[in-house]
Amino acid sequence: MRQNPSFTLADVEEIRRVVDANPWATIVSHGPDGLVSSHYVVLLDEDRDDLTIVGHVGRPDDLIHGMGERELLVIFQGPHGYISPGWYGDVQAVPTWNYTAVHLAGIPEILSDEENLAVLDRLVDRFEGRMPDPRRMWERPNDPAFVTRLASGTVGFRLTPRRVVAKRKLSQNKPAETVDAVIEALESGGPYAHPELAAEMRRARDARTGAAR
Repeated sequence: MRQNPSFTLADVEEIRRVVDANPWATIVSHGPDGLVSSHYVVLLDEDRDDLTIVGHVGRPDDLIHGMGERELLVIFQGPHGYISPGWYGDVQAVPTWNYTAVHLAGIPEILSDEENLAVLDRLVDRFEGRMPDPRRMWERPNDPAFVTRLASGTVGFRLTPRRVVAKRKLSQNKPAETVDAVIEALESGGPYAHPELAAEMRRARDARTGAAR
């Protein structure tokens, strides 16, 4: 991802927030047959305060990615959407797309069976915990043999990135009144309404104006 100083996201806590809020990731690697990609849920390592992530791939995705041997690129994407030039007022403008993205690259460490089970358990708790009647991984009708058998079909990994590229393109290069107008348009309904993107723009705007004080 090409970086632009105006849109660089360098704050580790903000990058962690983006990763945590958008765990559905794209995993890319380059193998003997060229580029390959997969899509999996990936979480921050709860035992670390940096950008280390944990996750799993199903077999045989571990083979096509050369897990533990080759570099992986793991891509997280935050809220994104179309920005109409009509929202800028009576000025020369063209359409664009606002977005937040995080790229983490490195060679992953393969987890032990016990570590992999712990990560899978955490994944289930993270998402099933929001249900009114959660079905936890180790609760009936599941039994230990069933869980262990399913887990054996996965390969867990931990990745501490060697390279981090994070970008927040949210109209930071526009005048303050234009940013406010775009936020209002995204919150006001219509075919391109996107409250989540508006919230990201407001967060970036407030961080920028706060730093300028």
